[in-house]
Amino acid sequence: MAVKMVSYNVNGLRQRISQHGSLLKLLNSLQSDIICFQETKLSKEEITADLIMAEGYESFFSCTCTSGKGRTGYSGVATFCRIKSAFSSNEVALPVAAEEGFTGLLETTTSRKDCLPEIPTELMGLEGITGEDLLKVDSEGRCIITDHGHFVLFNIYGPRAAHDDIERVDFKRKFFCVLQKRWESFLKRGKRVFVVGDLNIAPSAIDCCDPGPDFEKNQFREWLRSSLVENGGLFFDVFREKHPQRQEAFTCWPVHNGAEEFNYGTRIDHILFSGPCLHQIDDIEGHNFIICHVDDCDILTQFKRWKPENVPRWKGGKSVKLEGSDHAPVFVTLKEIPELPYHNTPSLAARYAPKVRGFQQSIVTLLAKRQAIANAKTHEDSLLVDENMMVENCSASLKRLSQERHSLSSMSVENSSALNREHEYAPPNSDTAETAGEDSLGLVTNKTIKSQSVHRMNMNKKAKNNSTQRKLGSYFQKKSRPSAEIGICSTNTTLSRENAKGGGDGTSVPTAERRSPEEIPIRNDVYNNLEATGDKMISSTKVELDSNSSNSGKDKRDAALSEWQRIQQLMRDRSSVPICKGHGEPCVARVVKKEGPNFGRKFYVCNRGEGPASNPEARCDYFKWADVKSGKKQVYGSVGLELLAEAVRKNREHLDLRRECHANGDASYESS
Repeated sequence: MAVKMVSYNVNGLRQRISQHGSLLKLLNSLQSDIICFQETKLSKEEITADLIMAEGYESFFSCTCTSGKGRTGYSGVATFCRIKSAFSSNEVALPVAAEEGFTGLLETTTSRKDCLPEIPTELMGLEGITGEDLLKVDSEGRCIITDHGHFVLFNIYGPRAAHDDIERVDFKRKFFCVLQKRWESFLKRGKRVFVVGDLNIAPSAIDCCDPGPDFEKNQFREWLRSSLVENGGLFFDVFREKHPQRQEAFTCWPVHNGAEEFNYGTRIDHILFSGPCLHQIDDIEGHNFIICHVDDCDILTQFKRWKPENVPRWKGGKSVKLEGSDHAPVFVTLKEIPELPYHNTPSLAARYAPKVRGFQQSIVTLLAKRQAIANAKTHEDSLLVDENMMVENCSASLKRLSQERHSLSSMSVENSSALNREHEYAPPNSDTAETAGEDSLGLVTNKTIKSQSVHRMNMNKKAKNNSTQRKLGSYFQKKSRPSAEIGICSTNTTLSRENAKGGGDGTSVPTAERRSPEEIPIRNDVYNNLEATGDKMISSTKVELDSNSSNSGKDKRDAALSEWQRIQQLMRDRSSVPICKGHGEPCVARVVKKEGPNFGRKFYVCNRGEGPASNPEARCDYFKWADVKSGKKQVYGSVGLELLAEAVRKNREHLDLRRECHANGDASYESS
C-alpha cells in the first residue's frame, strides 16, 4: 500500500485553520496520510477539540511547557494520522506507540504502558548535559515520536539561534546532540527512522538564496551534512536524492522584506531517512529504501503565500493581504508498504487528553454531577413533604372555621336582623369588616380577592406605562432647577408617608381627595431648609462643572497640540523620504530591531522585495539613515509648516482667553 507523509511549518495553527475554514479542511487540502505540523503556537491551556481533533484523523501533540520570556505559546508540534478506524486497525498511518519529546522525562509519558522503550543509558551520560538540561530541551514542545511499525517518525521543530546569541546557540547544540543520540538508539535496534520537520538548518550553499563565503562553515550545517550518507553518515536527504541539482528549491521566505516575490529564501524543511529496505532478500546489493519504497518527494509550492497572479508591491499590490505560512510543505510518497497487525490508538492520542476542553469528562466532574442530582432530588422531596403538611394544616383550619360559622348561624332572629340593619345603613367609608375585605369571622371573601386582583393589575399596568422608553424630544427639554426638584421629591415623600400612616385623626385619606404638591402647604422652616440645600447643590454643581470644563479644555488643547505635532512630523517625513537610486521610487522606512548601538534607529531602503542581485526588478542596495547626525540644526523651509505653527499658537491663545472668560462668568466673549 502507498503512504503519503507531509511536513509543514504552519506558523500558527489557529491562523491556518481560520484561513481554510476548519481543521478538517486544512488537513484534507494536504491529501496525506500522515501530516506533521510545526510551530503550532499553542499552549496546553489553549488546546480545544476544534484545534486538535478532526473527524477521520487521530492526533498527537506537544506544546511548550516553559514560561520564559517570549516563549509562552511558542513552538509546538502536532502529528495527524488519517485513518478509517481508531480501534482494531491494520493501517500503517495509525501508530502502535507514541511519545511526547525524546528524553522520556516529560510527565505525560511517565505513567503510560504503551510508550516507546526506555531512554538509552548513554543518553544520560552525554558530555556537558545534565538531567536539568534534558528536561529543558523537551520543555518547548519541539518533538513528537510515533512508531508506525515499519518505521519510527520524528516530528521535529528545530530551534533557531542567532550566531551572537550564546544562550540559544548552546540550547540548539544540546537539542541536536540529544536528538542524534535518540535516533541512534532506534537504529541500533534495527528500526527504520524518518526525521521530518523544520530543522532551521540549510545544509549546503545550494539550499540558500545568498550564501556567504563562510556559509558552510557553520557548526550546525557541518553537523547536518556529516549525518548524510554522501558524507559517511546514516541518513538520506530524501529531497536531494530525488532532485540532486535543483536550484532555488526553497521552503521558507522572510515575510518582512517581500522575498517570496522573487523566491529569495532557504530550504530548511527536510525529510531525512535511515534504515534498510523492506524487501526480505539475501542480496541487498542495489537495494535501499529510497530506490525501492520512495516514489516521490517534492515541495508543495501551491501553498506559498505569494502567487504568480499577485501584483507586485511597487505596482500597487502593497495593500494586498497575503494569506498563508512563510513556509511551504514538503511531502514524500512511499510505495509497497505492508499492512500492520491489528492494533489500537496509543494512549497519547488527543482523544484521551483530559485537557482538551469540551470533549472528555473527568471522573470528578461525573461524580459531582451525580451528587448535585441527588441533592436536588432530596430538596424536591423535602419541599413536597412541606407542601403536604401545609395543605393538611389549611384543610384543618378551614374545617374548624366552617364549624364555628355553622354554630353562629343558629343565632336568634333578632340578633341577625339587627346585624343586617347595621350593615345596611353603614356609611361608605366606614371601617366595617366587610369594607376592609373580611367578613365578621375574619375570612377573606371572594369579592375582596377579586377587587384586590383588579387593583394589582391596574398597578402593574401603571408601572409598565411609566417604564416605557423615552422619546427623542425628551432629551432636548429644558431641565428644571435642582431646588424645585428637591422640594417636589421631598413633598411627595412626606405625603406618601402621611398617607401610609393615615390622617391626624386616625382615619385614612381617600385617594380621590389627595392634592397635588402645589396645593399642599409646606411649613416655612422646611421650605427654607430645602431652598438652602438646593442652593448648596447648585453651588457645588457649578464648581464641579467649572472644574470639568477647565480640565476638558486642557485635554482638548493638549490633544490638538499633539495632533498638530503629528501632522508636522508626518509632513517632515513625507518631505524627507529619499528616492532609491536603482529605481527612482520612494523608499520604505525600517527600524533596527537587533540589539546593539543602533537598536531602535530608523533607516530607509528600497521599497521592492528582496531578490537576487542579478534581477533588476528586485530590491536595489540603496540605504540611508533617517537621522543623519550633523552639527547644523535641521531647517524645514516650508511655508506650510510655518503657517501650521502660527495656527497652533493662535489656537492656544484663543483657548486660554475662552477659559479666562468662562472662569469670570463673562458671556460676552462667547456670544461675540
